Amino acid sequence: MVQIGKINQLTVTEISQFGAFLDGGNLGKILLPKRYTHSGIKPGTTQKVFIYLDSDDRLVATTETPKVMIDRFAFLKVVAVTPVGAFLDWGLQKDLLVPFREQKQKMQEGHSYLVYTYLDDATKRIVASAKIDKFLDNVSPQFQPGEKVDLLIIGSTNLGVKAIINQTHSGLIYNDEINEALNTGQRITGYIKRIREDDKIDLSLSAIGINAIEENARQLLHKLEQNSGFLPVTDHSSPQEIKLVLKMSKKAFKKAAGSLYKQKKINMEKDGIRLIR
Repeated sequence: MVQIGKINQLTVTEISQFGAFLDGGNLGKILLPKRYTHSGIKPGTTQKVFIYLDSDDRLVATTETPKVMIDRFAFLKVVAVTPVGAFLDWGLQKDLLVPFREQKQKMQEGHSYLVYTYLDDATKRIVASAKIDKFLDNVSPQFQPGEKVDLLIIGSTNLGVKAIINQTHSGLIYNDEINEALNTGQRITGYIKRIREDDKIDLSLSAIGINAIEENARQLLHKLEQNSGFLPVTDHSSPQEIKLVLKMSKKAFKKAAGSLYKQKKINMEKDGIRLIR
């Protein structure tokens, strides 16, 4: 089924002076404007395109990839404020509208905001909402402790940093879990630490359990390779020094180094650890 607001693989049905017409299935013929065509586009060939409504509310295809698709969160900049709402730069010629009713506060040109992008059922237009809470945590979380997840940083509290998990739920990374600066709009990898009885989710930036040792060992190997096979850290290094060099706790470092030593991948020397080539 062909979907508005997402990437589709469509077949070219004909070429005209305006561009190429694509078989949109349930949506009918869809024009890929001439500026997006090339000599290899011919009837019968397929083309990967994003579908949306142009300024005249006509279905149109583009080979450009937007910064966000429907049913996804993103951090986007306001490029204009008009009587109908704020328009965001999402990487396409036609900017993305946030109607006034979908703004938590009046948006300002030049500022960036976290929004959720969706398809308006009545108009079939792609619009965005800054009222993200109504799109989050609508079902009980099905994550497992230790599960690797994608995180989108959305802000901070006194306790830590808030993040959206896999585009569906919100969670918190506590301050003592954070070893690096995290900025709103940043996308990073994280791990499920625990799911509380009230379904609130605690997150970690480090892998947990046996996965943590394996992940930290990989990180330690990568760091050694980046530094000509030697790092000046040992069991006697201070926790602060280890965190500065490796962005992991001393306990995590010792477990990772021990694992690599048992695998005969490193040597423990008096003034550091060395990669066995």
